[in-house]
Amino acid sequence: MDEIISKNLKLSEGYEAVFAVTFPYLLLAKDKLKNSKNFFVSAQNCYTKESGAFTGEVSATILASCGIDYVIIGHSERREYFNENNFMLSQKVDVALKNNLKPIFCCGESLAIRDGGTENEYVETQLKESLLHLEPEEIRNCIIAYEPIWAIGTGKTATAEQAQQMHAHIRNILSEKYGKDLAESISILYGGSVKANNAKEIFEKPDVDGGLVGGASLNASEFAQIIQSLKN
Repeated sequence: MDEIISKNLKLSEGYEAVFAVTFPYLLLAKDKLKNSKNFFVSAQNCYTKESGAFTGEVSATILASCGIDYVIIGHSERREYFNENNFMLSQKVDVALKNNLKPIFCCGESLAIRDGGTENEYVETQLKESLLHLEPEEIRNCIIAYEPIWAIGTGKTATAEQAQQMHAHIRNILSEKYGKDLAESISILYGGSVKANNAKEIFEKPDVDGGLVGGASLNASEFAQIIQSLKN
């Protein structure tokens, strides 16, 4: 973060760089970014309940009290390794919004689903069961991140065209539910191994509004290049 901040990257209005750090470093990250315009901090997860005897969990209420802006909900690793289902994620979305946190809601299909040709239906179900219960004024405060799990660490590569196809599908689902104008206002991020050498091509697609960056974000120089690849 120090190295990225030292690059003095300038983000225009409407453009944001969000650092999703692990819980122990949230306040440190927030302090480091206090003088950086349009740079924000996100938690990587929150619990389904606002309070209670849930030792080891971190609530949206606690995150809000720390002044955190965003929280990632439903990341593919949370779904796979911690058995988070669509109903549980709908609870997390609700509690995040109640505490004025902006959810970065992740969705996406595995290789088996992609090979079976049912990826559109699968992602639509994820959205319907976790996100589309929201009122228009609530969902406009959400961000959606599409993760093609089959293209992350598998040796397979998703093309920019494949990213655009799914993003357009997600945008259409939102449009059918909430209308075109609201659908156009919701940012949809691409989370399929975004790197400095492919970010510009991916971000140029009309329905790709940015990236959910994993491993490449750990290299300050590469992450800075990705940030600078955001379309004008």
